[in-house]
Amino acid sequence: MRRFLLLYATQQGQAKAIAEEICEKAFVHGFSADLHCISESDKYDLKTETAPLVVVVSTTGTGDPPDTARKFVKKIQDKALPVDFFAHLRYGLLGLGDSEYTYFCNGGKIIDKRLQELGAQHFYATGHADDCVGLEFVVEPWIDGLWAALTKHFTSTRGKEEINGALQIASTASQRMDPVKPELLHIESRVELLRLADSGRRDSEVQEQNAVNRDQSSALIAESEPSLTHSVPPLSQASLNIPALAPEYLQVHLHELLGQEESRASVTPVDPVFQVPISKAVQLTTNDAIKTTLLVELDISKTDFSYQPGDAFNVICPNSDSEVQHLLQRLQLTDRREHCVVLKIKGDTKKKGAALPQHIPEGRSLQFILTWCLEIRAVPKKAMLRALAEHAAGPDRRRLHELCSRQGAADYGRFVRDAHTGLLDLLLAFPSCQPPLALLLEHLPKLQPRPYSCASSNLSHPGKLHFVFNIVEFLSPTTMEVLRRGVCTGWLATVVASILRPDTQVSPAEGGPAPAPEVPGVCSISISPRTTGFFHLPSDPAAPVIMVGPGTGIAPFIGFLQHREKLQEQHPEGHFGAMWLFFGCRHKERDYLFREELRHFYKRGILTHLKVSFSRDAPVGEEEAPVKYVQDNMWLHSKQVARVLLKESGYIYVCGDAKNMAKDVNDTLVEIISKETGVEKLEAMKTLATLKEEKRYLQDIWS
Repeated sequence: MRRFLLLYATQQGQAKAIAEEICEKAFVHGFSADLHCISESDKYDLKTETAPLVVVVSTTGTGDPPDTARKFVKKIQDKALPVDFFAHLRYGLLGLGDSEYTYFCNGGKIIDKRLQELGAQHFYATGHADDCVGLEFVVEPWIDGLWAALTKHFTSTRGKEEINGALQIASTASQRMDPVKPELLHIESRVELLRLADSGRRDSEVQEQNAVNRDQSSALIAESEPSLTHSVPPLSQASLNIPALAPEYLQVHLHELLGQEESRASVTPVDPVFQVPISKAVQLTTNDAIKTTLLVELDISKTDFSYQPGDAFNVICPNSDSEVQHLLQRLQLTDRREHCVVLKIKGDTKKKGAALPQHIPEGRSLQFILTWCLEIRAVPKKAMLRALAEHAAGPDRRRLHELCSRQGAADYGRFVRDAHTGLLDLLLAFPSCQPPLALLLEHLPKLQPRPYSCASSNLSHPGKLHFVFNIVEFLSPTTMEVLRRGVCTGWLATVVASILRPDTQVSPAEGGPAPAPEVPGVCSISISPRTTGFFHLPSDPAAPVIMVGPGTGIAPFIGFLQHREKLQEQHPEGHFGAMWLFFGCRHKERDYLFREELRHFYKRGILTHLKVSFSRDAPVGEEEAPVKYVQDNMWLHSKQVARVLLKESGYIYVCGDAKNMAKDVNDTLVEIISKETGVEKLEAMKTLATLKEEKRYLQDIWS
C-alpha cells in the first residue's frame, strides 16, 4: 500500500481532527497514512523521509505556529542548515486560520516558506482554510484533491509501474513534479472515485438517496423559511453526499466513586497551575452601560507566578453548572453523574492509531469531566453531526444528514457555525437523537482555558495581578428568549458577585484610584502562565510608544503606564519617550474605563498624549460631532503618528477586537503612511509590513 507521512500541528484540536479524517480516508483510497503530531520528533525523520509528506497546521495567537510546533519550527529555522537540506522532500500543506486576524494562516505559512527555502517541493498546492467563513469550504475540496495528487506523485516517481491498480498516466509530460492545484483535480478525483467504486470499496462520502416523503407537507415546507430543524427545497428534496461515519473507538464504563475529592488542577497537567485568591472585584461601568466590565484582582504573593506588563495568562474555568445538569438529564445520566468514568479502546475499532483522549483524566466522575474537561458549548464539526444522525430517527435523522452534507453546507454555516449552536442546542432541537456517552467523549474537544491580559504592573502592585473583562451575553440559538453568558466571564461574574463593588471614580491626592478594602480568602480561581510573551514595552525606555486600545483593549496599557510611572520614580534623571494612548468607548459617563487613573497619568506626564473617542455620544449644543472611533482620532493626528513611527523609531501597540477595530486601525495606518510620505498604498503597506518584521507594530487581538 502506498505510504505517506501525515503530520499535524494543533492548538485546540482542529488540525488534529482534520489529520485524523485524512488518515481514515487514506485507506479507502488505497493509501497508508503514518500519522503523528509534529511534536513527536522521535517518531519521524524528515531528513531521511522518502515518502510524500502531508502537513496540517493551525495558527494561534496573532499569527504564531501552535505550541506543538514550536520545537519543530525552531529546528528548521536553524540558519546553519544547507539550502538543499530537504531537497528530497515532496509535500502538501493545509493551513488553518481566521481572516479576522492580520496574520491569516501564518502558522502554516511559516512552515511552508521554510520548507521551500530548504529545498522541499510541493507535490500538491498549499490550501488556506478560513475559520471566519468556515474551514470546510477549503478543507473538504483540498482533501478530495489530495488523493489524485498523491496518485500522480507515486505514478510520476515510479514510471509506468502499476501500483495497486492506481491511475496510469501515460504521457511523459504528465510525469512532471509540478504541484497539483486542488481546483484542477476534479476530473482525476472523479476517475479515482469510480475506480474505487468498481473495486467494491466505498468512498469516504456515502451517497444517501432522498428519504423525504414528497407528499402534501412538501408544499407547506416549501413555503416556509429554513431553520436549524428543517430545510426547504432544493435541499429538502436533494440526494445527499454525507461524510463517512467516523469509526467508534471508545468503550465507556461508569463505576461508583468511593467519595474521593476531585481537584480541578488535573485538567491541565502540562502547564504549572496556581490556585490564587481573589482579593478584589470592581465594576468599572455604570449599571446602564451596554456591556458590564469588571476588574478582578488576584493575590499571587504566595505563589511563584510572575509576569511583565503586556503578558497574558490563562484562567481555568468550568462549564455552566446548569448546562451540565441539563446535558446529564438529556442523556438520562443524572443519577450516575457521580460515577467514575473508565475508558478503554474498543478491541474491534477500525480507527487507526486510536488512543485515549489526553484531556480526559483517569478516575474522575462524569460530572467532573463534563464540567472541567469537555467544551460542551463547542460548535459541532460535521463528523459529530454525522455520528449524531446515527442515533436519531425520521425527520431528525434526515436533517442532521443535511447539515453535515455537501449540499447542506450553507445551512450548516447559517444555523450551526454562525449561530454558535452547541451540543445541548442540538439535543434540544432534535428530540429523537439519543447519543451514547462514548460519542460525546470521542467528538467533544478539550475545554480550553481562557486567556486574559495582565492589567497591572508588579512594580505598582507587588504580589497582585489585575485583569479586566466584559461579561459576555448572547441569546441562545434555539430558544432566543434565553440569555446566555460566556463560559468563563459568566462563571467569573458569579464567583465575584459576593465581593463586587462599584467603581467610585474618586481620585486620591496621590497615586491612582482610591484603594478598596480587600476581602481575603473569599474565593479563589486557578490560573496558568501563557508562554507567548511578545507584547512588552520597548527595551529602550527612550523609544516613543503609541497605544491603541478601545474598551477592554486598554488592559495591558494600564500595566504599561503603571510600570512606566514606577520606572520614572526610580530614575528621575532618566530619558523616557513619549506615550500616546488612543482609547475609545461608547459613552463618556457609562463605560470610560480607568478614567481617573488615566487622568492621573496624564497629569503627572507619564501619559503625554491622551486621545479619547466616544462612539455613541451625540454632540451637545452647537459643538462639532465628536470623534467616534480610535482610528478617527489617529487620522486627526496623522502627522504625529507618522513622525513617531517613521522618524523617531517608535512602537505601536494595538489591543482589542480583531474583527473590526484591528482591521480599521491597520487600514488607517496605511492611509496615514501613504498621506504623510506621499507614496502609493502598496508602498505604504510594505512600510507597515517592515514595522511588523521589526517588532515595532505589535498586536494583541481577539475575535
